Amino acid sequence: MSRLTMTGITKNFGAIRALSDVSISVAPGEVLGLMGDNGAGKSTLVKIIAGNFPPSAGDIRIDDKPVFFHRPVDAQREGVEVVYQDLALCNNLTAASNVFLGRETTRSLGPFRVIDYPAMNQRAAELFKQLKSETRPRDLVRKMSGGQRQAVAIARTLLSEPKIVLMDEPTAAISVRQVVEVLDLIRRLRDRGISVVLVSHRMPDVFAVADRIAVLRRGSLVASKATALSSPEEVTGLITGAIEAA
Repeated sequence: MSRLTMTGITKNFGAIRALSDVSISVAPGEVLGLMGDNGAGKSTLVKIIAGNFPPSAGDIRIDDKPVFFHRPVDAQREGVEVVYQDLALCNNLTAASNVFLGRETTRSLGPFRVIDYPAMNQRAAELFKQLKSETRPRDLVRKMSGGQRQAVAIARTLLSEPKIVLMDEPTAAISVRQVVEVLDLIRRLRDRGISVVLVSHRMPDVFAVADRIAVLRRGSLVASKATALSSPEEVTGLITGAIEAA
């Protein structure tokens, strides 16, 4: 059974065709590396999965059930979470407050409802422990390293027990040591049975964690194969067009 199946996905923006008949699938607990040059259609495909806009044609299934997303909350209800490149974190808040941002836990105080910070701190600590991250719930995000910020963003996705996590360039603009931390976080998501779609330009990172690689070129899928059966040289050729398809 596939966790995510996309068949014949096409997306038009007026006269511009951003995606043309793209079909991919992701198994439970599988990391799919999604690669391609700028303008290849990677972001468009991710936004369709995330419910930012619907495809012009094609079908999407999650756990073999047909789904149609009108907005991001529809995708979230089906178990799809996104970690965007900018992480969408509030630097002036703590790690726990960022994990629960928009989904704060509350408790009764007389006739009022107040935010339950101790409960949020405790749950955030549990999530960081699951990810084996040294991030602490009460730490301010503005004082964190890039790897710790990624841990906060990933912990936020775990609140809803996701089936699929989409990650957009998670290792861009961070140090080598922090890249190692982020790749470990991706492996831990996979170990929990969560499917991961990893969008990245960094070839070593994709080959380090991805089980399969899908390559887009000018809106078309030109390869989808096991990482072990490919190579950085082949993927580079597919991205540039030196190799037509694989």
